[in-house]
Amino acid sequence: MSMIPSIFGRRSNGFDPFSLEVWDPFEGFLFPQRSEIPSSSEMSSFAHARVDWKETPTSHIFKADVPGLKKEEVKVEVEDGRILQISGERNREHEQKTDTWHRVERSSGKFARRFRLPENANANEVKAAMEDGVLTVTVPKEEVKRPDIKSIQISG
Repeated sequence: MSMIPSIFGRRSNGFDPFSLEVWDPFEGFLFPQRSEIPSSSEMSSFAHARVDWKETPTSHIFKADVPGLKKEEVKVEVEDGRILQISGERNREHEQKTDTWHRVERSSGKFARRFRLPENANANEVKAAMEDGVLTVTVPKEEVKRPDIKSIQISG
């Protein structure tokens, strides 16, 4: 094993401390395509879409703070029966030539939050409601089918 790292593309041993190869712990995970990821300017309010997730005996309840948005500006989707996505967009106010802005602190832009639903979630019965700037998404639980276990007698 060489003590000098190869910069010419030679594959090296995984235990070589000077290897330029880096193990990717997320290899194989499904992530959005680069074209699906909005730019940082488009996602300025991403961090402001705060979501609480609690589990009750009968359902999973998600509460998202989306102040100032109408229900038409928020979208709730279930993808592949297992991924809950809450997204939306807050548009900027139209500027008038005569307006003078002294401070702009409210964010605008797109936001998106995704959650992998557990096995016991019934994705076909999801309900959403919005009141006072809080979006509440309720995902009822369903009984998870347990596999049939058959005991086999051991002879001998």
